[in-house]
Amino acid sequence: MYADRIEAGKKLAEKLMKYKNSDAIVVALPRGGVVVGYEISRILNIPLDVLIVRKLGAPHNPEMGIGAISTGNVLIIDEDSTKLLGIQQKDLEYIIEMESKELLRRCLLYRGDDKLPQVTGKTVILTDDGMATGVTVKAAILALIKVNPQKIILALPVCTTEAKAETEKILRTNDELFCPEVSDRLTSIGEWYKNFDQVTDEMVVNYLKKEC
Repeated sequence: MYADRIEAGKKLAEKLMKYKNSDAIVVALPRGGVVVGYEISRILNIPLDVLIVRKLGAPHNPEMGIGAISTGNVLIIDEDSTKLLGIQQKDLEYIIEMESKELLRRCLLYRGDDKLPQVTGKTVILTDDGMATGVTVKAAILALIKVNPQKIILALPVCTTEAKAETEKILRTNDELFCPEVSDRLTSIGEWYKNFDQVTDEMVVNYLKKEC
């Protein structure tokens, strides 16, 4: 168990020291992933950027991910889940519309635009505070692949066995997945943190400005 996201970021950075002072870049998924990413960026002395991804939650259970959208016009739909839950096309379109608005809001607030991070030809350390289903991380990976980074290193404090296996399928040959804690019984990322307080928009902006 991690004390908080700061400790998780520090522990990940310890395993990534070969990238210290390199031309690599940390790309974090807001909001919680930015705290983790900031620590990696600070310790390795490399830049920090964000990639905005939004989970598509089921109509009557928003915590259940039925897909994800990302900057770069990436859309992932879990067809099995939508069929199992009997989600109508009009309801799915409404969810996508609402989350697209929130995605744009965060893009403008955090980055000032809705562009993908400039990572062409670079090593990208993609991070979040954990991966339960993997749907948002998948969307982020597919978005990054569009801009052709030299290498993607997915670095996570904790993930599920199933999500790890599914995510590895879309990583390229040269890419890596590093996760020190892999669990078969993970139901909530917060289970692995003593302190898992909500990260606010203001906190994300401050981390990105390196004002923390």
